[in-house]
Amino acid sequence: MGTVLDRVNACAAYLREKVKLRPRTAVVLGSGLGAFAEKVEQAVSVEYREIPGFPVSTVQGHRGRFVFGLVGREPVAVMQGRVHFYEGYSMEEVVLPLRVLHALGAQRVLLTNAAGGMGEGLCPGDLMLLTDHIASFVPSPLLGPNEEALGPRFPDLSQVYSPRLRELAQRAAKELGLPLKQGVYLQTTGPNYETPAEVRLYRALGADAVGMSTACEAVCARHMGMEVCGISCITNLAAGIGKTPLSHKEVQETADRVGAQFQQLLETLLKSLPALFE
Repeated sequence: MGTVLDRVNACAAYLREKVKLRPRTAVVLGSGLGAFAEKVEQAVSVEYREIPGFPVSTVQGHRGRFVFGLVGREPVAVMQGRVHFYEGYSMEEVVLPLRVLHALGAQRVLLTNAAGGMGEGLCPGDLMLLTDHIASFVPSPLLGPNEEALGPRFPDLSQVYSPRLRELAQRAAKELGLPLKQGVYLQTTGPNYETPAEVRLYRALGADAVGMSTACEAVCARHMGMEVCGISCITNLAAGIGKTPLSHKEVQETADRVGAQFQQLLETLLKSLPALFE
């Protein structure tokens, strides 16, 4: 397949032939949150499986396609589903979609996920704005030879999640009257859920929510100089905190229940982005 850059350029070239719109913002939709893609106007969709050499989603609740179009005046590329490390993909493949979207013109990314809550006061159905993350439990997506065309060998991660995008998200939530919690997200490999002992460890490290995606994508995005905003939908309490066994069904049911609010927040946030350029 050639180098990472070769793969990125080949996938981007294919999409340029299929789609005229050049996205300015990428949106990654997590488990149970894919319905937001229906809000994209003048939409053109491309299935992941159609793109030569592109990883394909295998998890229920991840549609597995790009939707290009407009949300208000903001040109977007929505990933209706992502691929995960636990599916057997390498980290290079997990972050390939973001690198392709950056090559197409995306300057920022809104990362969403379904997560288990373990921070004080977090409950299923809450939305949590990411202030920082802990990615020490998964391999870095930047391992191996560095592609200088993508970013520096040793990128700074002292401020992964953009303060101005976080401020816009908070304004959008206030405008809608939606409570928006804030906290630190921790990524594990999955696919198993965490044990109660692991959850106690993660809480001791300062994590408020845990999931199986997002942090690696944020690292990749910052490597390329993209601005990042992350929002978790707290779909369950982490192991040892709640009283019921964890299941993917619960994740999807909670995401469905709060989906309308989540979509409102994303839509309002995206519609506010063009003001950054005016």
